[in-house]
Amino acid sequence: MTVHSTDVDDQTAVVAAQVAAQIEDFLTALRAIAVARDPGRGISLLLLEISQVLLAGARLGAQQDFVPRSDYQPDVGPEADLDEMRMALAEMLGDVDTYSFVFDPYVPEVVESQLSDDLAAIATDLENGLRHYRAGDFAEAMWWWQFSYVSSWGNLAGAALNALLSVVAHDRLDVEMAGSLEAIEADRLRTAEALLDSGGPTG
Repeated sequence: MTVHSTDVDDQTAVVAAQVAAQIEDFLTALRAIAVARDPGRGISLLLLEISQVLLAGARLGAQQDFVPRSDYQPDVGPEADLDEMRMALAEMLGDVDTYSFVFDPYVPEVVESQLSDDLAAIATDLENGLRHYRAGDFAEAMWWWQFSYVSSWGNLAGAALNALLSVVAHDRLDVEMAGSLEAIEADRLRTAEALLDSGGPTG
């Protein structure tokens, strides 16, 4: 089924409201994380927030295909200036800002990017649809969110999520591995000391 008109049915309007709320929450959280500039907490929060907004994207992907009324989007004013947020995220992420990923697993070409750039691009796509939604044009908002999810921000969000999960995994697992190796080495030392104290192994 394809939706062409500005008006949408009640069920689609409910979904649009829910998606808009999730997107507003994501944009608010992203700005707050950038302002706080706390890498330890910020990376974990980004992992959570991207997971949440990807759920909204999955709902959009499962909807009927929305088609715009014309080749040009209605004018809903200028895009939000997200450059300051992008730079704050880059500063917070530091050495883990640059990462590599495969944009299309069926055309496996490795792409190098910056998490801060990709998060700002995701926010730009989402905010654009939100302006249409706030103007009362639910059909245009749903079309844009769906189209940009499939063509752009869904893939970027998935790649960013994987990168952030890798950062968290290395941070936790590397510490646990180091602790395990230290424990093994301590056990070996205790065993050697016990053998020396007892005069060595008996045969």
